Amino acid sequence: MSGTTTAAAALRRRAAGAGANRWVVLVVLCVSLLLVAVDATVLHVAVPAVTEDLRPGGIELLWIVDVYPLVCASLLILFGTLGDRIGRRRVLLLGYTLFGVASGLAALADSAQVLIVARALLGVGGAMIMPATLSILRQVFPDRRERALAIGIWSAVAAVGAAVGPLLGGFLLEHFWWGSVFLVNIPLMLVSLPVGRLLLPESKGDGRGPWDVVGALMAAAGLFGVVLGVKRLGSGESLGSLLTVPPLVVGAVLLVAFVRRQRRRAYPLVDLKMFARPAFSTSVGCIVLAMLALVGLELIAAQYLQLVLGLSPLETGLRLLPLTFAAMAAGLAGARMLRRFGPRRMVCAGFCLTAFAVVLLTALGRTDNCALMVSGFVLLGFGLETTLFGAYESMLSEAPQEQAGGAAAIGETSYQLGAGIGIALLGTVMNAAYAPGLSGVQGVPASASASAGHSLGEAYEVAAQLGGSAGAALRHAARDAFVHGLHVTLLVSAGLLLLGAAMALRLPRVMQCESSEQVELPAPRDAAESRVSV
Repeated sequence: MSGTTTAAAALRRRAAGAGANRWVVLVVLCVSLLLVAVDATVLHVAVPAVTEDLRPGGIELLWIVDVYPLVCASLLILFGTLGDRIGRRRVLLLGYTLFGVASGLAALADSAQVLIVARALLGVGGAMIMPATLSILRQVFPDRRERALAIGIWSAVAAVGAAVGPLLGGFLLEHFWWGSVFLVNIPLMLVSLPVGRLLLPESKGDGRGPWDVVGALMAAAGLFGVVLGVKRLGSGESLGSLLTVPPLVVGAVLLVAFVRRQRRRAYPLVDLKMFARPAFSTSVGCIVLAMLALVGLELIAAQYLQLVLGLSPLETGLRLLPLTFAAMAAGLAGARMLRRFGPRRMVCAGFCLTAFAVVLLTALGRTDNCALMVSGFVLLGFGLETTLFGAYESMLSEAPQEQAGGAAAIGETSYQLGAGIGIALLGTVMNAAYAPGLSGVQGVPASASASAGHSLGEAYEVAAQLGGSAGAALRHAARDAFVHGLHVTLLVSAGLLLLGAAMALRLPRVMQCESSEQVELPAPRDAAESRVSV
């Protein structure tokens, strides 16, 4: 009996890891995640330098920041399910290549339009990389206890990437031009490509039925339209604009048609029955809300540190480090907390802690308060990472192993969708609270006030052009208006986080770990095919 059990366990490990040590595979996957995480945040500290050099309009600046998560979120389902069909490692390696090429294009961009195209290509590469890392992780760690530890390490690396981005970007901006922030991707890609080819196991789905090309394109176009419409609203466009309502309507119609198509198909692209499970659907909603708060706040925080407090890009990156270290600690402790407290209490407590940190940060003003900022960032990082860890682990564990690609694509889509909507939504709140503070500044013409109301950076430029007392008054008013907008945005974020805490009450109370005998074994033929594909 023991010999049979041992043989079965060996077969599972061989089929899951294709002969490679699963912890070595985790290291390679973490490097993949680091590649994407660094690029997602490295641009934040470079926004003022990009604005000064390329002088993009308000809409172009939003596109430069938003097009990466927009394109990435739109294509995750397409590439996630394509990886199930042709091989996840193959799609991952293609993503590495495209990421490197697009990074070089972005570094050499001489106009806002070229930079937008390069960022869009980076989004395509990210869409290839992100679902592949999670679906391979789900496959090589069938035991939930080990998988929880692996996800904790994976999420800690994501936090490292989020921190390294601004810090490395700040260092490069101190010594080189803004395009150098994109060059950091190329060395990572040059290392990841050969190492991934040698060490990563190839893995595919069950291959039943044809790949739904039409459904994949419908999902991509629908997500693109919805996020584009929300982004346009976030930039201040009215509901009557041709680039606001039509994309929202068309995107919503396509997504509804996609859902109906998947329900009718014998072999759907994404098994929507997973959403009928409360743990899965709740986890996805929690990821969206957590990212909605995190990314928007990070972008606004970078502008506050540089434009209000006058810190350099490098100093800005250093100020954000406490948030990252706290997130790393939460990721590494996540598996133990999940076993002790269970998904429900863990995610709910994470949301509440983050909301408290956000309210605490409303005490920030025009002067530097380092102690308050560090305290708020530590609580913010620990709370958000606790939330994301519990939600991701519950989502992946709830999905069957044979649907790992679709589940990973849904999780990463919700991650990127939350990030894109967060920038647009919190940007809208920020602009709505900021712009009125610049009307009626003494000695400043109405046209100058209107231009200054677009952003704090533009307000400084207008103030420099005016000069004298009028310029000084406009600069003072703009700083006060930005701080007021920051406080309003933080309070809105706190409300959304409390909504997430209420949503988390639908998660399971305890972490249920399946025994090794309950893990579904692949057929011997499938295991042999997996070994051959390596």
